[in-house]
Amino acid sequence: MSNSLPYSMKDVHYDNAKFRHRSFFKVITQTLVTSNMKRECLSCSTGKFLGLLMIFGLACLMLTHTSRTHSVSDRLAKGIRTNEEHKVVTDVGIRFKKLWRRAPRLPPRLSPDEPNVEEKWKARQKNVKEAFTHAWSGYKQFAMGYDELMPVSQHGVDGLGGLGATVVDALDTAMIMGLDEVVSEAGSWIESHLLERISQKGQVNLFETTIRVLGGLLSAYHLSGGDHGMNSAHKGLKPAIYLDIAKDLADRLLSAFTSSPTAIPFSDVVLRDSSAHPTPDGLSSTSEVSTLQLEFNYLSLISGDPKYSTEGMNVLAHLETLPKVEGLVPIYISPHSGEFSGENIRLGSRGDSYYEYLIKVWLQQRANQGDNFTYLHDMYEEAMRGVRHLLVRKSIPNELVFVGELPYGSKGAFSPKMDHLVCFLPGTLALGATKGLTKEKAMKDNLLTFEDLENLKLAEDLAKTCFEMYSVTSTGLAPEIAYFRTKEYFEGGLDGGNKSSEYVNDIIIKHADRHNLLRPETVESLFVLYRITQDQKYREWGWQIFQSFEKYTKVVSGGYTSLDDVTTLPPQRRDKMETFFLGETLKYLYLLFGDSSVIPLDKFVFNTEAHPFPIKDAI
Repeated sequence: MSNSLPYSMKDVHYDNAKFRHRSFFKVITQTLVTSNMKRECLSCSTGKFLGLLMIFGLACLMLTHTSRTHSVSDRLAKGIRTNEEHKVVTDVGIRFKKLWRRAPRLPPRLSPDEPNVEEKWKARQKNVKEAFTHAWSGYKQFAMGYDELMPVSQHGVDGLGGLGATVVDALDTAMIMGLDEVVSEAGSWIESHLLERISQKGQVNLFETTIRVLGGLLSAYHLSGGDHGMNSAHKGLKPAIYLDIAKDLADRLLSAFTSSPTAIPFSDVVLRDSSAHPTPDGLSSTSEVSTLQLEFNYLSLISGDPKYSTEGMNVLAHLETLPKVEGLVPIYISPHSGEFSGENIRLGSRGDSYYEYLIKVWLQQRANQGDNFTYLHDMYEEAMRGVRHLLVRKSIPNELVFVGELPYGSKGAFSPKMDHLVCFLPGTLALGATKGLTKEKAMKDNLLTFEDLENLKLAEDLAKTCFEMYSVTSTGLAPEIAYFRTKEYFEGGLDGGNKSSEYVNDIIIKHADRHNLLRPETVESLFVLYRITQDQKYREWGWQIFQSFEKYTKVVSGGYTSLDDVTTLPPQRRDKMETFFLGETLKYLYLLFGDSSVIPLDKFVFNTEAHPFPIKDAI
């Protein structure tokens, strides 16, 4: 990067017209119009008379000054002016010109100590990289090979099937950050242990294993140079090793589809014998069965085997045929009947990524499948209209825009409850509006419909609300769930603890909902909105959130911990570092503070665990 200039980027667009020559008459009139004389002297009749007298005198002087254009023969014939007289008049004109001409305005010079803006963000990006290194060091020291780290008690636990989920989930983040040592360590563990784990382990959740482990392997495949990818110089495995392990895992996960009597897969898979079964109540989460397609589509693309994509896309094709409420769907579905179960509609847990994958799968597939998948875009747009009509409300007294729930369907009562998980929505709305292009480019190319602009406005309003869910608490970290004060609902004594927040009376945090799991959804949306709008406030909000993570969740011995209560100081630690803190939260913060050309949104699509897959023909 070139050395910083002595003025800000704002001055790049400085009006060069201010350096052009201006006529004497224009200088005089502009001076009179813009000076204090207009405000002070013209406030009384005497001032007005003197002002007119001055204008008249200056006009006479100007005419005298310009009279030098008479011909030489005229001057000799009439004897009006000698050379000396001409010189005197000219000198007087020049002196008046110098007196009244305003000096050109120069760009403001900044203090030599003020840092270049991008240098500031590079430094902050480095802080995020150091946080990742600290988190990995704790995991490596106390929990290597386990799914998750318990940083306070310094040991590991297997809560996701025992496939070393943190290793795989964090790998592509390390690749993007250029942490070769971590890439090498993670790659060595995957090569030595993961295939054996897959062949020996028992029950895993189809959804969690697909988005974290399969997604992590596929992203690592591309970032390490597979499929004509980034041709990374990172130390680590060859791309083919990641692909082979991904295929072995996916072949076993396919049993969830093939064992079901309908297009809706069972929720659980026993890896060692490639069998599958439903949950005890027989139901699957709507979000879980509809959040497998990006991963299975990309695996089919790079392996050449269509079976993965076929099974995944059959689910979405089936969901298209089911009845909906203005595009909105219940959060449970039966793999036995293929029908939705219950009426609970929400964009939080068990509902969220259904809507996310409608637009993302369409973006992934639109280039190579023509119009075959336009139904996904239609389903997405109908759903977002339903969200705006049925779920969006404003809090009182300060009118924060939020997305509530319909726990008893569209005919039941509205609940002003909003999970932190819903904070994925601002990013999804923005992505759906511009298709990953910047707002400036999309508008210049006339690509935005009125509905796109509505969705983009809603995205920005919701992002503001998601950020205020952080700033309203004592720790500056968001609770897992928040309620919003409305005309119909209010509970006193349940604020976030930050009495100086403008929105302390708008947001209600119940005692059972005050924990923080180091979730990524808000910083994910800040990342997407910054990329699309180029508005620096989203970076600043992300920086504030990162600082709160550093202050209250960092464990000295290594790692970061979830919290029990974000409204009290000091907060009690919950002792768990979720895999998504390394796989998503820190990745999105790093990209938010970095160059927008890294993993561009019009060329990559992120799965719901922040693993980027390239869009065919876009890179």
